[in-house]
Amino acid sequence: MTQPAYSQLSYIQLLDSALPIGGFSHSFGLETLVQQGWITDAQKLREFILTMLYHSWSTLDALAVKAVYTYLPKGAYESIWAVDRLQHVQRSARETREGVQKMGKRLFQLARDMYPDLEWGPLAKAIAGGSCPGTHPTVHGYASYLLGVPLAAAVEGYLYTCMVTCVNSALRLMAMGQTEGQKLLAGLIPEAGKAWGRATRLDPLEDGYTCTPSADIAQMEHETLYSRLFMS
Repeated sequence: MTQPAYSQLSYIQLLDSALPIGGFSHSFGLETLVQQGWITDAQKLREFILTMLYHSWSTLDALAVKAVYTYLPKGAYESIWAVDRLQHVQRSARETREGVQKMGKRLFQLARDMYPDLEWGPLAKAIAGGSCPGTHPTVHGYASYLLGVPLAAAVEGYLYTCMVTCVNSALRLMAMGQTEGQKLLAGLIPEAGKAWGRATRLDPLEDGYTCTPSADIAQMEHETLYSRLFMS
């Protein structure tokens, strides 16, 4: 599959927090933890993000990005779809599964409209036929690969979007200002590369895992909250 020359600006556009793929509507359990008093300030939020980064986002989601870069050059599409299905069922909370899938499908529609000349056919067919759930990390990896983004940049970019989504959610849930949120994010950015460095040797089909039981329970409990700002 022919790739265009890497354009940093094209990739930055995909990482924009204002990209209309639905991330603004999801807290992925953070709202539960704030309401229950587990996360009360920027330091607690940092600890939560680091837990998710090192024990879920880099060890599960990032491997979907790696799967695209590993199998797409070989034409082994079924392996990409298999990783996406496997990760989809590993997300314990229904709201989270649906949220990650909705964001992925919206990103697919948007990226295909933005770059109609790229080779979206295999992914389009797989999503339409149900063999690929089309979750956010898989579609992010697919779009990044088609745009010629290097693997490390694609993974760290995905991890960055996870951190940004979390911080932006916290700004609406907690007594935390924009400046404090940006300072927190700036301090977390180097951790994305470190987390991926630890997970880079994991095999997408065999080794992907998530180990965040408290966050999983919070995601499950979200739908029972008395009042909610977010869909998950």
